[in-house]
Amino acid sequence: MSLFSLAGKVALVTGAGRGIGRGVAEGMGAAGATVVCSARTRSQLDEAVAAIEAAGGKALAIEMDMSDLDAMTAAVASIVAQCGQIDILFNNAGMNIRQPIVEVTEENYDQIMSVNLKGLYFLSQKVAQHVIDRGAGGKIINIGSLTTGYALATVSVYTASKGAVGQLTKGQAVEFGPHNIQVNAICPGFILTSLTEKMWADETMRTWGEQRVALNRLGTPEDLVGTAVFLAAAASDYVSGQCI
Repeated sequence: MSLFSLAGKVALVTGAGRGIGRGVAEGMGAAGATVVCSARTRSQLDEAVAAIEAAGGKALAIEMDMSDLDAMTAAVASIVAQCGQIDILFNNAGMNIRQPIVEVTEENYDQIMSVNLKGLYFLSQKVAQHVIDRGAGGKIINIGSLTTGYALATVSVYTASKGAVGQLTKGQAVEFGPHNIQVNAICPGFILTSLTEKMWADETMRTWGEQRVALNRLGTPEDLVGTAVFLAAAASDYVSGQCI
């Protein structure tokens, strides 16, 4: 078996309806995994599943709100019932509200933290417990951000959540390592997604962004697929606790 094959594995991808999640879901499907596409919007999930199946892969959709822990527990149980296992968790679901620090409301703070950190934390907990109980090992891949280690204006709450994801990744790697679960984070730079397209539509902003990147172009969700598949596959069995 190829070091990069995901054949026989079940991968849960959150935020799979669009952007990075959609791109990685399709990539994992192409690598042989059965992909469980999760998000809040059913129509987008159905499109993602259809794309994976059209390419010859296997996929199913399950609606899940990362801020609803009870629904999350039910969703994980449903996936295990339908697929028998979860081997790979790709924690991609996230949100942002751009505001100067002095304008941030408690409601917006709680909303961002609930999805980006709390939801990720407890979904990882539930999936990790399932993997530990199975005893077959597994992979958790968290999506951080450029702001995991770098500060930008008007995204202070998002930055706090993604900085925490970077450190949480290391803590998870230490605790889950004895159970043969590798945990790593991908921290994308300037990626064109539905979350960022309005910002990059500004010509001045886009030129600035492209000049900050060694390859002189903005990234796409497809640019993350290789790294995601590597971290989900046997090729990375001795890689853990890293923020890439």
